Amino acid sequence: MNESTGVNYISPWELNRPIKGLGGIGEVIHTAVNCQLSVGDLVTSADMIWPWAKRFVSDDKAMKKVNLPNDQSPSIVLSCLGMIGLTSLLGIQKKGRIDPNKKQTLVVSGAAGACGSLAGQIGRLEGCQRVVGICGSEEKCEVLVNQLGFDAAVNYKTPDVAEKLKASCPNGIDVYFDNVGGLVSDVVISQMNENGSVILCGQIAVYNEDLPYPPPIPQETQDALNQRNIQRDRFTVVNYPEDFAGGLQLLGQWVQEGRLKVLETVADGIENTGQAFVDMMNGRNTGKQLIKVAERNG
Repeated sequence: MNESTGVNYISPWELNRPIKGLGGIGEVIHTAVNCQLSVGDLVTSADMIWPWAKRFVSDDKAMKKVNLPNDQSPSIVLSCLGMIGLTSLLGIQKKGRIDPNKKQTLVVSGAAGACGSLAGQIGRLEGCQRVVGICGSEEKCEVLVNQLGFDAAVNYKTPDVAEKLKASCPNGIDVYFDNVGGLVSDVVISQMNENGSVILCGQIAVYNEDLPYPPPIPQETQDALNQRNIQRDRFTVVNYPEDFAGGLQLLGQWVQEGRLKVLETVADGIENTGQAFVDMMNGRNTGKQLIKVAERNG
């Protein structure tokens, strides 16, 4: 929504032009002669661009067929078996430096959101001994612990967040999956151990500020990074296309085995898109916020 997105893979929205969606899944209801797809196929976009419409016409080369795991909703492609899941998985694998022999503690901010809820579980599957989430309500804390298997969760909107985080991470913090930036991340980094890793996935706390990405951090936080040799790297999933196929296969396997649980908040009707967006920005969603625009045929 800014004049510059700060990245080369997403262009800003244009005034007086239709808003582009960043992902969708749909069913083919009609095909032309020599089309590579068939009526009834489930497809998603090859370039991540999906129109905000119930029905639209597309070149078959701009779409790719999706084969769903058994008994899964088509929405799983948007909430896990796509860019969201790959961001969580590859962020952990490429930047987390997780070693199962070191009994590491992982902290995830924005832990009840789309990436965060997956990242915590993936960190456990990759070998972290303790996983702690930070989120914005007591209800979300309960979901993280009781449904997703986090060891503890901290509500950042309550007093004494630093003390609660320290109590939840008695051996310090080794890996931090950062979705939010801002004051929350300053607190987390202040409690990190030497040779730790910060996976810089998002900085939503400062997206509305006129700042470059990644945004600057306080000198005290930068000093902690330097003095403790903490690696803080920006992570962009589109830089790892060679890992997509294997990553999606692994995510699908974990989902099928019940080892990776997926949370979704679904608004019904394209007319409710605006309200769903506002709700998401106010933290009312748990897991991936989706819009159901139409029923599947049959």
